[in-house]
Amino acid sequence: MALNYTKKTLDNFLKPKNVGKISQPDGYAQIGNMVCGDQLDFFLKVEKGKIKDVKFLSFGCASNIATASILTEKVKGMTVEAAKKYPWQKVVEELGGLPNQKVHCSVMAVDGLKKAIADYEKSLAASKKKPVTKLKKIETKKTGSKKKTSRKK
Repeated sequence: MALNYTKKTLDNFLKPKNVGKISQPDGYAQIGNMVCGDQLDFFLKVEKGKIKDVKFLSFGCASNIATASILTEKVKGMTVEAAKKYPWQKVVEELGGLPNQKVHCSVMAVDGLKKAIADYEKSLAASKKKPVTKLKKIETKKTGSKKKTSRKK
């Protein structure tokens, strides 16, 4: 059975954009589909609340690669908040449609991006937390040739 792909889908499959890894990403996620075996990894760099760079690695079909390619193109430069709201239907629309049995690829790509954003937000929240530690002042007194240490309460 031949699948009817649009020219834009084929272009994004044959010449995908943003393929690769980002070293020390601000956000990372891996997502897969147990039924078809496809897998995507997303890497994000965020600056001042905007997605500065986004890359992906794919182990999957033409639709998997094309949806990740077009999605990364569309969200690059967007605010994190806007990217979190990017719907899978818009990915399908940007490609000019997908065969019905391949629409799940757009859902998986958007879910993967959202997971990478969640990873970024989790690490951002963790970096803003300051550990609370109460230290007791330590006094050191010289007594002869030895030092004597006592803790003040």
